[in-house]
Amino acid sequence: MKLYDCKTAPSPRRVRIFAAEKGIELDKVEVNLSAGEQFGDAYRAINPDCVVPALELDDGTILSEVVAICHYLEETYPEPTLFGRSPRERATALEWNAKVEQQGLVHIRDAFRNHAKGLQGHALTGPTGFEQIPELVERGCVGANAFFERLDTQLAQSDYVAGAEYSIADITALVFVDFAAWVKLSVPEDLKNLKRWHSTISTRPSARA
Repeated sequence: MKLYDCKTAPSPRRVRIFAAEKGIELDKVEVNLSAGEQFGDAYRAINPDCVVPALELDDGTILSEVVAICHYLEETYPEPTLFGRSPRERATALEWNAKVEQQGLVHIRDAFRNHAKGLQGHALTGPTGFEQIPELVERGCVGANAFFERLDTQLAQSDYVAGAEYSIADITALVFVDFAAWVKLSVPEDLKNLKRWHSTISTRPSARA
């Protein structure tokens, strides 16, 4: 399998962490996002959405959504499980993964992509150009801070985001919290549960993937 990657981007980092937790070695091809390589004909032939990551399977199939890639790896390498073992655990892990994406990562994405000078004309990912909207920077920061509090409340009830076991939801949440630093947001000191969780999760070897 071959992973089209970018070491500095948050989305492929989720896949790298997931693979590292399972001990999977993936061949990696670096896509230079800063140089616009994702918009070139060569990469468009691999992923016409012009985003990373993309996972090329041995039969040539291309998977280009993070959760789909992780689901494939989970099914192919079932241990250790990162989606949960029972139907309830799997549903809870997927639910919280979606909450982090929709209520956390989306806000940081908006704040970052509508502020970064290098992303003028590319405020949204993908092949279609969109101009930046400065007002979305403040809204994104407000939304991200609100989700910090939501995560803190959830982590008061369990060691991990989706319950008693580490899961894909923790991977996505770690990337969300670390990505927030790109817009100078950090976890407030009074959110003790989130601070505890982040400190613990960050020491896992996979966090450096």
